Amino acid sequence: MNKKEILERLKDDEHYYGDFGKKFLSNSDINALINNPINFKKETKPSTALVIGGYFHTCILEPNKLDKYKIIPTTSRNTKLYKELSDGDICLLEKEADEIALMRDKVLSIDLFKELIQEGKVEYEQPGIVELESLLWKGKADIINHSQQLIVDLKTTSSIDSFRSSAYKFNYDSQAYIYSKLFGYELVFIVIDKKTHQLGLYDCSEEFLQSGQNKVARAAQAYNEFFGDEQFDLTQFYISKTLLDSNFLHEV
Repeated sequence: MNKKEILERLKDDEHYYGDFGKKFLSNSDINALINNPINFKKETKPSTALVIGGYFHTCILEPNKLDKYKIIPTTSRNTKLYKELSDGDICLLEKEADEIALMRDKVLSIDLFKELIQEGKVEYEQPGIVELESLLWKGKADIINHSQQLIVDLKTTSSIDSFRSSAYKFNYDSQAYIYSKLFGYELVFIVIDKKTHQLGLYDCSEEFLQSGQNKVARAAQAYNEFFGDEQFDLTQFYISKTLLDSNFLHEV
């Protein structure tokens, strides 16, 4: 299968997130590989935050696909109605869907953001593959604006004041590095605070990208060590760290 055929297949979410897509590493693997390889490729249940984030993305990028989300006309996930209609899945509350619609309108009310998202030669939800550290990686860009030569990624945050630090915590640095190699453009983040609807535009410094590259190298090293030709017995895995003085922890 050539690269064009692989990318065409990865456009389908069923293949991207399914067995075919799991042949490739991605930014979502970084945390497990670096911190706890036992969790590598382990199936996780969708969280409320993930469902809300997915709806926000779909609302802006693919509004024709919003009907795949179940919205329940109640104010809490503890109500009888929610439990009856959700069938055990995580569904959106009506008030959440209404709030996300307001967030979408807020993002698109900024002329620059609307230009980056909608104007010129733009592509949405485009997959890419690239070899990094002798391993194949995949990614799917929210928006590729060829006219601006930028990758645009949409993020929601619980605190925009903390976004610059949380960007490292949630491995947006490695995402920015990987995507720059996947698609050949710099990446910028359009961010909206879920509570205040404050907006932000964040580009990536060389230091931020270098941090991401370092994470990719560490993740690749861990992959080769634990899942390479001579696979490590994960039942023997343990974390080994040195306990530090509490004053030192506060200083760093």
